[in-house]
Parts: sequence; C-alpha cells; structure tokens
Amino acid sequence: MATLSHAASGRGRAPPSTGDGTGRSLDWLNFFLADVRDGLGPYLAIYLIAVRGPTHGWNEATAGLVITIAGIVGLLAQTPAGGLIDRSRNKPRIVILAALLVTASCLALPFVSGFAMVAATQSVAAVAGAVFAPAISAITLGLVGPKLFAPRVGRNEAFNHAGNAVSAGLAGLLAWKFGPVVVFWLMGLLAAASILAARRIPNDRIDNARARGLDCEPDEDCTTDSPWQALVQNRPLLLFAVICFTFHLANAAMLTSVGQLLARTAGKGMATSLTAACIVAAQLVMVPVAMIVGKKVDDWGRKPIFLAAFAVLALRGILYTLSDDPWWLVGVQTLDGIGAGIFGALFPVIVADLTEGSGRFNVSQGAVATAQGLGAALSATIAGTIIVRFGYSANFLMLAAIAGVGLSLYLFFMPETRGHHEKALIQ
Repeated sequence: MATLSHAASGRGRAPPSTGDGTGRSLDWLNFFLADVRDGLGPYLAIYLIAVRGPTHGWNEATAGLVITIAGIVGLLAQTPAGGLIDRSRNKPRIVILAALLVTASCLALPFVSGFAMVAATQSVAAVAGAVFAPAISAITLGLVGPKLFAPRVGRNEAFNHAGNAVSAGLAGLLAWKFGPVVVFWLMGLLAAASILAARRIPNDRIDNARARGLDCEPDEDCTTDSPWQALVQNRPLLLFAVICFTFHLANAAMLTSVGQLLARTAGKGMATSLTAACIVAAQLVMVPVAMIVGKKVDDWGRKPIFLAAFAVLALRGILYTLSDDPWWLVGVQTLDGIGAGIFGALFPVIVADLTEGSGRFNVSQGAVATAQGLGAALSATIAGTIIVRFGYSANFLMLAAIAGVGLSLYLFFMPETRGHHEKALIQ
C-alpha cells in the first residue's frame, strides 16, 4: 500500500460537502437508478418462463443460462469499469451513458426472439450496469471525503432500497392489470428520471483524486500502487473478494428461484405481482438497515455486522424449504432486507478501508465486484440445474450451505478493517 502522509490530506482543498442541493441530487440519483442498475433482475426469468414459456423452449435451466451468460459478460467488465471511473474526469456523464445503454437493451427484449438475441441484449445491459456501483461510490467519496463516506454510503443505500421498493410496488400493481411486459416501460421512465438527477450533480464539486482513494492533493505528483500490487498483493482484499463470491453464490439465485416457484404454484398471472411483493418487502426492510449500518459501522466495527448478514442469509435459505405457500415465501424474503441491506452498505466501505491511500479504490471495487458477479452468475445456473433435477427444497438448502461456508471464512480469516490504513502506516 502507498504510505502517503495524512498531514497532506486536506491541504488546499475545499471542505467535503454535498451542499447547494448536491446531496439531494445524489439522493434522487440513487432512488431512481435503483431499478435501472440491475437491468430486469428477477423479472427476466419470470418473463422468459411465464410469457414465452415452454412453447418457445424456455424453462428454469435455459433462463438460468441466459442470466449466467449475461453475468459472466458483466463480471468481465467490472474491473475495466472501475479503471474507467478512476481515470474519468466526468463521472456523472458516465452514469448517464450507462443508464441509456441498460434501458435500451432491456426495452429491446420484447422485440427480439431466440436464445442468442436474448442473451446478447442482456449482456449489453450487464456491461453497462458494471459502471453504476463504482461510479456512485466514486462520486460519493469525491464529494464527502473518507471521514463522511460510511454514513453517506448508508444514506445512498437507503435511497436505493426505497427506490427499489417503490418501483417494485408499481411493477406489481401495473403487471397485475396490464401483464409482465409493463416492467419494461416502467424501467424506461425511471431511467429518464435518473438521467435528470445525474445532470444535477455538478461535476466540478467532485474531487477526482479523493474519488480514487488518494490521500494527496489533486495537483501533487501522487505515488500510487500499481494495479497488480493493489489487486493481488493486498491479501485482505483478495480474501474479501472470495467472501463476496460466496455471498452472491448463495444469495443471487434465491429471489430468482422464489419467482420461478411462484410462477409454478401461483400461476403466471400472479407471479410477477408476488415477486414484486417479495422485492418491496425486502427493500422496505433494507432502508432502515442501511441507515443504521451507515451510522453505527464506525462504532460497532465492520466484522460483526457482516457476520450477521451471512447468518441471516443462511437462515433464509432454510426457511424457504418449510412451505411453498406464496405469502410464506414473501414473508421469508423480507429477511433479504437484513442480509443484502448490510452487504450493500458495507461493501464500498470495506473496499475503501483496504485501499485507502492507494489511488485504486474504484478499480479495486471493480475487481471485487468481478468476484461477486462470478458468484451471482454461477448461482443462477447451478440453482436452475438443481431445481430441474432435485427440486426447489434441495436448491434452497444448497444455497444456505454456501452461505454457511462464507460465514466461516469471514469469522475465522477476515480481519476487522476499521482503521486498516492507520495500522498499515504504523507497521
């Protein structure tokens, strides 16, 4: 890690701030971008199974394969996306371009046919979607600085989850009346709103050196680690990448599997609305969870909070096996609000801890996101295959077991990262 002096940090800089409405614009960007950043998400599998269905050659396995292909393409774009954000001098503009690409790719889905074309459209959306997480984190860090980063990330996540809850609620109500295709048009409207919010963030208020995780001044000749040193020689960062892989290997397919189960048990007419109910329930829980994590993480530490996320994830997988009643499944899905809410609020904070002073914050985010994206991509295919061969209960128990492995890795091998940079400087 680069050992840059903290004495230099802050000299000659404007104090970190999100005043003049910038903070509110960042709030609205997170709110409206919530339904855009992940593309169609669980609605993709529902659309392919419930609308196109077996008559067009779609089942859980083929839908899972499309999700896996798009996920692999997206994860290959994660590290380059982080590097792009590190080099960029206009991060809001990149967010706008990515939102346009994701939306156009998803809106094209009802008009294309065949496995290859569906996979291609979702792959384009996945590549563009790789930009959002590092861009939002970089904009935030560049605006508020490292000391205010954790609480601001918690606020970002709270608005993101609130946006997800509102958009999922609208999707459920509109799909009940007009059918599953309505989610495409709702996504287009939210993308337009997110673009307007991004345009209201003044680019000249973003400190690009601070947004990379540098301690030195923007006009100084800053010495940074090479990408190889930042991403490979940072052993805690590598371990965290493995842990993120296991979290998403366990978590990513849970909601998709529940949506597919609902399509089988409740019928395609109710599947989209019930899946939306699952999302709304979880997202409403995530809002206070993210706010609490953002406010308390510097007091409580990162490790105990992250362990709680893994424990809840494992419990959720077990509880899904107890009943296939639609409302039981919706109720269990609320636990995702705790696990995923914690993960979303802590992920950029822990990466910032482990890369502070290196100038490689965003490319490191991309590298770790590549690992978690690989987990998410494999999760869909593994889950789809197990469902077809052994049933839904076996799939949920398998996902719970993977969460247990991740919990053990974090408990026994991952250090507490609060104050990691100060410890490295002392050593």
